[in-house]
Amino acid sequence: MRATTRFRELLREPGIIVVPGAYDALTARIVEGEGFSSVYMTGAGTSVARLGYPDLALATMTEMVGAAAAITSTVDIPVIADADTGYGGVLNVQRTIREYERTGVAAVHIEDQESPKRCGHLDGKSVVAPDEMVRKIMSAVDARTDDDFTIIVRTDALAVTGWDDTLRRCEAYVEAGADVLFVEALREPDQVEWLARNFDVPLLYNYVETGKSPLLSAPELERMGFKIALFPVSALLVVTRAVTRLMHELKANGTTAHLLDDMAGLLECFETVGLSEMLELDAHYAG
Repeated sequence: MRATTRFRELLREPGIIVVPGAYDALTARIVEGEGFSSVYMTGAGTSVARLGYPDLALATMTEMVGAAAAITSTVDIPVIADADTGYGGVLNVQRTIREYERTGVAAVHIEDQESPKRCGHLDGKSVVAPDEMVRKIMSAVDARTDDDFTIIVRTDALAVTGWDDTLRRCEAYVEAGADVLFVEALREPDQVEWLARNFDVPLLYNYVETGKSPLLSAPELERMGFKIALFPVSALLVVTRAVTRLMHELKANGTTAHLLDDMAGLLECFETVGLSEMLELDAHYAG
């Protein structure tokens, strides 16, 4: 079954979809290995981990598509990918959709920030006019060749133009063809519940541990009526702190022997990315 079709099935099945973020193939394999049904290619994580830049629209479409391709070639579960603003006007959006489709991702999200965009939980954002975003959504819908390819539409208007404009945008975006709605940086549980009561399309909640939104658990979000709980940077934030601590200890002590309990074994690390399966395959062809 195509990943796009499987993800559509997940959207139709009962229960919330918990989707951890991965910033590279290793973290994607760990997500899959722990039994999650989908994985998210985080734009912030891609920018930070692959390029060494903050999430300020410095990653290009080509770099993001390459990151998505690395992940889809590594896991069998559906991948949701960050496609930022679509990387330009309506023609750019169409190319973006086609390029992401070729990687094998099941879904992308595009947003209504002005370029250059920034992380949705940073201040100083600006958004395009609603009719401009509507045209982008329509062009994205027209560009896909697989009807099961899911187009998630994100609005950052709440922090810029307020709640009423956000709701008007959501209505317009659904009418333009959004398969899933993603309202970034919700501030209050009442806003979360209101969205679920008033929109029939699946809703995505962005769970950013040190961001602006309340830290509502997946079961809470499911009770409120949300369909997707995205945990985009959990792994990235943990790894940043853990590796910083490791380097501090190494610099101070000249050894890491006292940190072995915090480390995977070398074979465990290799097994995470398929050592046994590859050795078996090698042996098969060796005769």
